[in-house]
Amino acid sequence: MRIKTKVSQHRRDFTADFECEACGHVVRMSGYDDAYFHEHVIPGMPCPKCGARADSATSVPDVPAGVIL
Repeated sequence: MRIKTKVSQHRRDFTADFECEACGHVVRMSGYDDAYFHEHVIPGMPCPKCGARADSATSVPDVPAGVIL
């Protein structure tokens, strides 16, 4: 899965439309804007339609590490 569009963000919590690279299925879910989430959680998310997972990280956090919100 990869982030297609961020719908909203409050501090580091966000809601986004995630798109499967394999089949194009889009699902709206929430997430956390830190490096761990972008590098490990998002690529490991299975697509609810086809079950495919990403090979590597597809996004980076909008808020840099160390910034206190």
